[in-house]
Amino acid sequence: MLISTMNDLPGYEVTEVLGEVFGLMVRSRNIGSQLGAGFKSLAGGELKGMTKNLVASRQEVQQRMVEEAEAKGADAILAMRFDTSEMGQNWTEVCAYGTAVRVAKR
Repeated sequence: MLISTMNDLPGYEVTEVLGEVFGLMVRSRNIGSQLGAGFKSLAGGELKGMTKNLVASRQEVQQRMVEEAEAKGADAILAMRFDTSEMGQNWTEVCAYGTAVRVAKR
């Protein structure tokens, strides 16, 4: 699956637009992670546990988006974006979305 944050793929022609696809996850933080992050934020620096969690979440939602695109018969996703938002104090929504298309090499 070709994935691009651009609206086109150089060297390819979009032959069919199949529609929006997305992958979504709502993840809660565990109490240990929250306490560790709270202490770390007092001293400054990267919150490595939180960073690792966000990277894993992005990989998972991207895979879910790809699976939805494949189910529609797509071979590429254009204008792919990630979005995150807080839901309550302990929940984070992570979303990957884009436009599923079929492409042909020029």
